[in-house]
Amino acid sequence: MAEKVSLKTPDGRKVEFLKGGDFKSGGMKDVYFSLDGRHVVAFYREPVDGAARERLEKLVGSYRRNIFGMEGGNYYRDLFRWPESIVEHGGRTGIVVPIYDRRFFFSGGSLDGAEKEGKWFSSAKNFNMCLSPADRGSLLGFLKVCLSLTRAVKRLHSAGLAHSDLSYKNVLIDPSTGSACVIDIDGLVVPGLYPPDVVGTTDFIAPEVVGTLHLPMGDPAKKLPCVETDLHALAVLIYHYLLHRHPLRGNARWSDDQDIQEKKEMGELALFIEHPDDPRNRKLVEPNDGAFLPWIDTARLPFTILGPFLQDLFVSAFVHNLHNPPGRPIADDWEDALVKTTDLLEPCGNASCPKGWYVVSDPSARPVCPYCGTPYPFPSLPYLDLYSSRDGREYRSDRHRVIVFSGLHLYRWHVSREVYPNEKLADELKSPVGYFMFHNGEWILVNQSLTSLMRKDSGEKIPVNQALKLRAGDEVILSAEKGGRVALVGLQNYL
Repeated sequence: MAEKVSLKTPDGRKVEFLKGGDFKSGGMKDVYFSLDGRHVVAFYREPVDGAARERLEKLVGSYRRNIFGMEGGNYYRDLFRWPESIVEHGGRTGIVVPIYDRRFFFSGGSLDGAEKEGKWFSSAKNFNMCLSPADRGSLLGFLKVCLSLTRAVKRLHSAGLAHSDLSYKNVLIDPSTGSACVIDIDGLVVPGLYPPDVVGTTDFIAPEVVGTLHLPMGDPAKKLPCVETDLHALAVLIYHYLLHRHPLRGNARWSDDQDIQEKKEMGELALFIEHPDDPRNRKLVEPNDGAFLPWIDTARLPFTILGPFLQDLFVSAFVHNLHNPPGRPIADDWEDALVKTTDLLEPCGNASCPKGWYVVSDPSARPVCPYCGTPYPFPSLPYLDLYSSRDGREYRSDRHRVIVFSGLHLYRWHVSREVYPNEKLADELKSPVGYFMFHNGEWILVNQSLTSLMRKDSGEKIPVNQALKLRAGDEVILSAEKGGRVALVGLQNYL
């Protein structure tokens, strides 16, 4: 029979749950839902020793204050389920953690009530066969998921912390809203102070860790989870989410022994399945692979369809630095690439397209959606190449292009290099400053709030609530303020 348990946290808050009622059993903890529906109480099965207790106290104390008490801290409350308090009951130690937002649970269908673990979205078979169309999201939604995850990892690393077990089990996602939430925070690693409790989750363990799993703890050659192994897992997750396949699990067979094969495939002989110069681990499509298509077909959907910024980082992560941990792209690199890639998106004209959007890397030829084959529907495609000045005189390329579509909004971070769309962005800077339309056979930019929008050569000013016709080769001053940008207009015709 269920027994109501009432506990008090060190700061005097009451937490109640039913002992003997509904609970979840994880790898290390038993988890009970609080009666108020706002928290879970997770009790460790094994005794918590002195060092582990000290880590938990810092986790709910100074580390938590550091993450959420700094500028932009409120932004991270949605990105983490961070433990709030330590409790004791029946000789066991537990932690009180805010419950997941409802958007991270499936609603309806065969997965009703299940947590939205990344495995449902990263596996091609699960994505195709287990998810409803409403749950599959879009390419834009998955880019937002990756951006949220990247910012969470960046914040941990900037605080001197490492997650140690980033995987699709410890990150909940909702691509329909572009949301992500990092969970199981209590295993955080503090290099040189608190070692990892686990080496990670299969598929996401860095090759250098896999290659030294056989060595005993304390051996100086043994590699353990740290910031650099987080960066490998982050790259794998981003590739997995955007392409629905694993970057290292191809067709290469290094041994008939499954244990040896696993160690070599994910460790010392790990090889990118899309390595440009080494095809040994290509993912070959077999006759019975229908449930995995088109996602595992790297010839049809190569990683290059995601555009130049992500392409460069995947090459860095999985070709040049797969076995060179210090050279791996950091979270800042991924954040910048994801923001710029989002500005290369074009909505697909096919309402049944499985991704809804696609990246336009080269507008010189009429774009075609790689996911469904639908061609770009308009007679011309405009785009803006952004430039900014560091000295107020000479403008240099920001290597940032905006692919224009009808209904696209322009924001402050497009018109000024001193504004960045991150957790520190003030609310007054989040409103659009203009929007694009295809109107009467022409592409126009409608000025909503820019005070210095003008053509650079002629000096023609475009007042607020007026429209600027986009002409190929025009240089347009988007902002004359410090850090303001100039846009070089491109207009590719397909008639």
